[in-house]
Amino acid sequence: MTTLTPTFSQFNSTIVRSVSAASLAATRSYFALLSRLRPELARRQAERLFTTPPRHPTDYPVPAAARRETVLTAAGHVALWQAGPAGAPAVLLVHGWGGVGAQLGSFVAPLLARGFRVVWFDHPGHGESGRRRVALPDLVRAISAIESACGPFQAAIGHSLGAAAMCLALRDGLALERIVLLGTPASISGYMHSFARQLGITAAVRERLRQRIELRYGKRFDEIDRIEDLGRLALPALLVHDSADRHVPYAHSERIAACLAGSQLIRTHGLGHFRLLRDPAVVRAAVAFVAGDGSALPAELPALPLPAALY
Repeated sequence: MTTLTPTFSQFNSTIVRSVSAASLAATRSYFALLSRLRPELARRQAERLFTTPPRHPTDYPVPAAARRETVLTAAGHVALWQAGPAGAPAVLLVHGWGGVGAQLGSFVAPLLARGFRVVWFDHPGHGESGRRRVALPDLVRAISAIESACGPFQAAIGHSLGAAAMCLALRDGLALERIVLLGTPASISGYMHSFARQLGITAAVRERLRQRIELRYGKRFDEIDRIEDLGRLALPALLVHDSADRHVPYAHSERIAACLAGSQLIRTHGLGHFRLLRDPAVVRAAVAFVAGDGSALPAELPALPLPAALY
């Protein structure tokens, strides 16, 4: 039976753009059967998949004349890059699950042109930071370690689960003057429920998986999901989310924006979950906001909806 075990990249919708229906059906059938016959084995295999970042399929050029460094975090060493004058105000770029720091490379040159120093990195278990099993708390700890080594940061721009990690870091005391959140999930519990449905494990196995991860990190999912705590933060926030995002529904950013007093939410059309990161209009809006020029930002981009994204 174990010869049928799928790889994470076969079903993890946060990174894979297209997966065959037959592969997904085989994955679900395998785990549905395993959950009933050998639930503990199903839990172990599901935990391995849940905590193993897929390798990003694209190589991105390193933006600008970047300085590569290594920073030690609680989850091991991470690769980090900086560009811009050492004494300039700094902006941190944070990628999502299964991504790499250079995914946000479109933001680097415009931020440098505004006089910022820009820092980006590969999360633990991602890209040049090696291969290891990690989860959201490891991403939060990496952000804190990088802030200690390269901060303070005036602002941060985060995507997907990396943006969610930034929100948790803010709740834990990370100091920022501004934040930009791109395609951000509002609930780790919702993420796990989606993962479980996609994988085909039973509710009982899903709950056992949740308990094991909570025990491993000493933090309950319900505690992580208290997005209302963001209401205590007094910082300008810009959220950008596509109306047709198939990986993180637009409603997630609506929920987060409702908790952040004075936040701005831009709805895009036709960009999906990933093209946000390289769309010129989104980059301009994010950089303008970080630089303090966000008073006239639009509510939607583009003004007239385009056909829905294919991924």
